[in-house]
Amino acid sequence: MSSHPVFSLEDLARILPTPGYYGCSITHAGFRHSSRGNRMLHVLFRLEGVNPAFQRLADYFVLEGASPHGIAVARRRLVQLYHACGFHPEEGEEILPCQLIDARLQVKVDQVEWENQSRLRILSYRSSWSAATGSQLPF
Repeated sequence: MSSHPVFSLEDLARILPTPGYYGCSITHAGFRHSSRGNRMLHVLFRLEGVNPAFQRLADYFVLEGASPHGIAVARRRLVQLYHACGFHPEEGEEILPCQLIDARLQVKVDQVEWENQSRLRILSYRSSWSAATGSQLPF
């Protein structure tokens, strides 16, 4: 056995998890600014049942500074995330990222190409409860 660190087969594997739904929890949620200076909400998920190299997955919701269409899509997706976490925000209610931390839900992921590398991307959210009971939510 070598006393020098070596790469393992798992380190070299570039096989991404299969597209589909995965249980997860939210480990971080907070406001940031994008590289273009737009205010956004950054959410970090920890996926269950996947190789440790792919357990952490981020999603971003641009809330200011982008196109009106882009902001509308981001806000609609954010409402879907809140619903999947069991929250039902009302008009005028402040967006509080700390509410999301430790929430359990399921995310639907897919594989995409980004800068000549395959990566995972979150497509949608659903509650862990709906998945456990087999019910389908409209989002």
